[in-house]
Amino acid sequence: MPLIALTGGIASGKSTIARRLQEHGAIIVDADRIVRDVQAPGSRVLAEIAAAFGDDVIDEQGALDRPRLGALVFGDEARLAALNAIVHPAVREESARRFAAAFADDADAVVVYDVPLLVEARADDPWDLIVVADAPAEVRAARLVELRGMSREEAAARLASQVSDAERRAIADVVIDTSASLERTRAQTDALWQRVRGR
Repeated sequence: MPLIALTGGIASGKSTIARRLQEHGAIIVDADRIVRDVQAPGSRVLAEIAAAFGDDVIDEQGALDRPRLGALVFGDEARLAALNAIVHPAVREESARRFAAAFADDADAVVVYDVPLLVEARADDPWDLIVVADAPAEVRAARLVELRGMSREEAAARLASQVSDAERRAIADVVIDTSASLERTRAQTDALWQRVRGR
């Protein structure tokens, strides 16, 4: 019953790896989805965010106005830390619940936690394996421009706001190089699956 953490910087190909592992039968627990779920309208987390950052971060439908909140915390370390202090414990609790539910359904399951902020928030958790999706910054910047419509300046700012590639590689048990073809990324992911299933 391996529990695998899968991480990588923005536009690193992490989602491609997660999809391939899911095709093989892994259960994917998506940290970004959990963040959205714990911040749903009416949730305790959303109420705490509004108390900390003002009612302006709640839209007319009672949902979190993510762009507005993002504008408040982006580049402001103190505000970002305050937000993380609200959100991270709730995400940790909910992810643990989802891991336990997956293993309760199938004791032999391979559970993969797709988590962008592993280095920042969860590096010391008891993972069986940490997998890092890795591509040079210039490749990821080009993907942000081509695939997500960002300007070069926006792409550079997003990359600069994240931990370094070296910090991610330092905690990795497995590094999957996603800078080449999609087929190459899939082949490395297939090899990872064989390794995990052969344990």
